[in-house]
Amino acid sequence: MGINVLSLFDGISCGQIALEKAEIDVDNYYASEIDKYAIQITQSNYPKTIQLGDVRQIKIENLPKIDLLMGGSPCQGFSLAGNKLNFEDDRSKLFFEFVRLLRTLKPKYFLLENVNMRKEWQDIITKYLGVKPVKINSGLVSAQNRIRLYWTNIPIKEICSNNIFIKDILEESVEDKFFIKGDVQYENPDFELNKNNICNPLKDKSNKGWHFEQNVYTISSKTRSLKAGGGSGNIPKILINKKIRKLTPLECERLQTIPDNYSSSVSNSQRYKVLGNGWTIKIIKQILSSVFIGEKKDE
Repeated sequence: MGINVLSLFDGISCGQIALEKAEIDVDNYYASEIDKYAIQITQSNYPKTIQLGDVRQIKIENLPKIDLLMGGSPCQGFSLAGNKLNFEDDRSKLFFEFVRLLRTLKPKYFLLENVNMRKEWQDIITKYLGVKPVKINSGLVSAQNRIRLYWTNIPIKEICSNNIFIKDILEESVEDKFFIKGDVQYENPDFELNKNNICNPLKDKSNKGWHFEQNVYTISSKTRSLKAGGGSGNIPKILINKKIRKLTPLECERLQTIPDNYSSSVSNSQRYKVLGNGWTIKIIKQILSSVFIGEKKDE
């Protein structure tokens, strides 16, 4: 006997991957998503997914008893790295759709993921959900430092960690198009690393604006958090053999511990975007496993 799952802001259905990895049987997986590329990826991998569209249009009378409600509501209004917006941001208001469905469906379990944010915003979410967030860095299980907050009534055990770095997720052969062209200059021509194990390019001789470039990471380190969006500035850059290149979409899948080529049914620019919006599978798997495995043993 499996469970019924409702995933809000489902994206590319990372929750469904985590459930499968945790060997949790699912009878029905309902997904609320509006991005056509994310939906395309989901349906390519999980064709039985029941797509519900806009979260604001979900009618509870059309659903069976939901055992698990989960989601990662849009975070652009909360992010400490963003415009310092809050619950007045239209995207952040979608959080209250999670609250609406949580209160009306009354699932046995729920899980909400979001970015690291101001304490006063955390407290508002905590007030509505009735549980305090647990802060977890994806760097425990992947080659990126990605701090996220998890509100859940599932007891979270200690996350099993491993030592994995950029060098462990690289493709053996990469096309030239992923390398940065130009004669790049550095703060230190010998590529000496700063305290965070990164080097910083200044600009190239053709003045293409390298002084605006973000950090470039050595392969013995972890990258910053993968960001949503297909623009060049949102894709982590690495230094390898004294050349700079951006990570490939497959390598970004590995940053999120998503199966290789899971997102390959859409263009590279769309892959970067949806992967940045996704979850780190190994984190979600460990959270879900801690309850459902114990529950199976008690049956």
